Amino acid sequence: MLVIIPTYNERENAEAIVRAVFALPDRFHILIVDDGSPDGTADIIRGLQQEFPDRLHLLERHGKLGLGTAYIAGFRWGLERAYTYFFEMDADFSHDPHDLLRLLAMCRDEGADVAIGSRYVRSGHVENWPLDRIILSYGASLYTRIILWMPVADPTAGFICYQRKVLESINLDKVRFVGYAFQIAMKFAAYTLGFQVREVPIIFKDREKGQSKMSLRIIREAMLGVLQMRWRNYAAGNQGQGG
Repeated sequence: MLVIIPTYNERENAEAIVRAVFALPDRFHILIVDDGSPDGTADIIRGLQQEFPDRLHLLERHGKLGLGTAYIAGFRWGLERAYTYFFEMDADFSHDPHDLLRLLAMCRDEGADVAIGSRYVRSGHVENWPLDRIILSYGASLYTRIILWMPVADPTAGFICYQRKVLESINLDKVRFVGYAFQIAMKFAAYTLGFQVREVPIIFKDREKGQSKMSLRIIREAMLGVLQMRWRNYAAGNQGQGG
């Protein structure tokens, strides 16, 4: 079980999130994908590797290359090894590490191929977000569902468990988005390939330490990316019918 955590300037959270995951009863491994954080995040992880040499791994990249490419790099790293379950999780405690167990149970025990930690299903919600952020996030989710016809209440969620077979089936070379669009594209690919995508309600808490990586560029990419996904899916379907 591999938990992939991308980092950029997460010095204030790095050690705490590692220890929180390793305190769980299931034996998770962690891969930190660090994009050359100038605040020394990677140095903290290297220090912790002395304490957790077999379970804590570090993949360092040069420059801020984006969330999507960080996860793709992490997936490839894990697929080269014997991991069966792959998790996406933020470093800033917006995602409760204890919910890793619930995502794992959904895939391992309840038949899901993809388990999504969802803010927008019954019993899920967000805490400490300003109203404009809530409207933006929920609006993006509604927009995505309308355009893609995908029955996922929280398509932009970034707290996810994938079974290995899902990642082996998706052409990762074609997933080139960076932010929210990446999260949507991965779920849409799994859904269109026929995998069972299920949602687990979570409480999403805004970060208390460090700075958000949200930007207008990420929002724009998501809006245009959803239209691209719809068109490609439509075009592929027409080609199939024509053959």
